Amino acid sequence: MFARTERLLLRPAWAEDAPALFGAIADEGIVRNLASAPWPYLPEHAEAFVMRDRDPTRPASLIFLRTEGAPLLAGAIGIHDTPEGEVELGYWIARPYWNRGFATEAGRAVIGFACNSLRLRRLVAGHFIDNPASRRVLRKLGFRPAGAVRSRFSAGRGAEAECAQLELELAAKVPDMPLPACMMAA
Repeated sequence: MFARTERLLLRPAWAEDAPALFGAIADEGIVRNLASAPWPYLPEHAEAFVMRDRDPTRPASLIFLRTEGAPLLAGAIGIHDTPEGEVELGYWIARPYWNRGFATEAGRAVIGFACNSLRLRRLVAGHFIDNPASRRVLRKLGFRPAGAVRSRFSAGRGAEAECAQLELELAAKVPDMPLPACMMAA
């Protein structure tokens, strides 16, 4: 998925992104809040991530800050299938870019793509309960509690941790509403 927002460029990872990816994510404070990224995060993990096969119906994009010069890698975002057969939104932001609204801005672009291009009707997301910043991002994006907190494995922690489950019902795009917006069902 390629998308451009006011401040960001979202695009698939390319082989030459591996060093910047490693530099951005190799932070225990980031990786401990992810389900599948291991800790310690090594250059080989970044290389494997950028070289993996991609499903175009489950886009994963790196998040770059648009600058006057070369874009700066600020994180990653995407959707994937869960073992339960649901479609889940996941993301992370590099520490220098926390608390600047980048996750919310990128999330809106991905949700718009999921609704308007992929025609998905529902997304789920989760956050470890000791990560209130992620909860705030998901709530800004319109996700609502799904009434469940469950134990989920975090490769970065090397252990199970309590994870709050959220959901977002997507409705049809409103005519004349510009992309990437889509109407959230009430």
